[in-house]
Formats: sequence, C-alpha cells, structure tokens
Amino acid sequence: MPWSRVPQADRQGALPFPDVLRYGPGLPTENDLRLLGHVAGRRVLDLGCGAGTGTGAVALALAGARVIAVDHDAASLAAVREAAGRHEVRIETHHGPLAELAFVRADSVDAAVSVYGLAAAGDIDRVFRQVHRVLRPERPFVFSLPHPAFALLDPDEPVPRLHRAWWDTTPLPGEAGTGAADLPRTLAALFASLTRANFRVDALAEPPAEQPAAGEHWCEAMRWVPPTLVVRARKQGN
Repeated sequence: MPWSRVPQADRQGALPFPDVLRYGPGLPTENDLRLLGHVAGRRVLDLGCGAGTGTGAVALALAGARVIAVDHDAASLAAVREAAGRHEVRIETHHGPLAELAFVRADSVDAAVSVYGLAAAGDIDRVFRQVHRVLRPERPFVFSLPHPAFALLDPDEPVPRLHRAWWDTTPLPGEAGTGAADLPRTLAALFASLTRANFRVDALAEPPAEQPAAGEHWCEAMRWVPPTLVVRARKQGN
C-alpha cells in the first residue's frame, strides 16, 4: 500500500501544511491536474478525509471551499479538525460510514472528492449511489484509488514481480494498525459500478509518481506501473 489512510504527523504531532490537494504519493497535485475546477464558495464533500496525508479537506477550505468532511475513523477526523483550527478554516465534519450521507440534502453539493478513502469500501455501489444523490447534476466526483495494476506487484521486491492475478479480489493488508484492508477492483468492475449509479466518466489519470515527492512512500514498483488511479465522473440525471 503506497499511501497511508491515516494522517501523517510531523514531529510536533500536527498534520503537515496542507498547501494543495494531493491525489496520491508523488503525484501531480490538483493545481496540475485541474480535475475539480474552481472550488471557492462551493460546497465540497470530502469522503474519507483521513486518507493520504489527511490534509485534503483543509487544502480545499484554504482554497475557499465550504467543506463537508466524512470519515469512519474518529482519530482521523480529530486530526483534520485540529489542522483546520491551526489554519483558521472552517470544516464541517461527520463521523460515520462513507455510504451514510443522510445528513446531506439531495442535489446540494457542488463537487465530491475522495483520496484513497474508497480503497476499503465494502459496498462501493452504495457509496456511489449516495454521492450521486447529493451532487448537483453534471457536477464532478473526483476520486483516487490504488491502481489495480499496482496490486499485481510485490512492492517490497527490489525488482518487482507479479505475485497475484489481475482478477484476484482477495483483500490486501492496509496500513498497519488501521484494521482496514484494501479491496482490489478491476477497471471493468469500477466502471460498471459508476455506470449503475448513473455517473459518466470524463477523465482518467494514471500519472507517474516522482520519487522525491513520494518521500517515505516510494517503492521500486512505482517505477514500473502507476501506483494511483484518478477518476473524474459526473452526475447524470437526477
């Protein structure tokens, strides 16, 4: 697993500075990919806000978004609230499963984002249906996941080699201590789930990771296959 779903603390126990939204370790940022578009003044839903560095919600708030952050892990939410306080931004936080969004009105969200937060989602179809319900028509849902091809390689091998089949859906160990496991999905399965929820995919990114930017998350497998899949889907219908 190339990126933790638990916020990475600095030496003082605080989250690193949330300068910009990042979709994965060593990847181009939202400023480069421009998948979400203009967020200032807009209502943005962040699903699994403790994923990655845990600062995506704060970065969005600093950009002027009205952020609703959801995570099933109370400690992750507490860390995001602490970071929001330090950077003097307001974030609405909710503790609970990512598929339980009854507190959000239908057609009231301008954009949704999830950075690695869906990696362990057991019923991703239900998550997609709920995101579809709360989004306004044609608004974007941008999310990143461990790339299915990356799961085929053993990241601990100095020379990566195949160690599982493309169609193997056996859960992969997640970050130590989280109690979560990543659930690999093929591209076909992912697109089928989005289609069932009435989303249209209009952007797909498989950017290479840069070793200096990836830092401690770097492994040799990242030289061979993209570690992260980034998808932008838009709500169709009502």
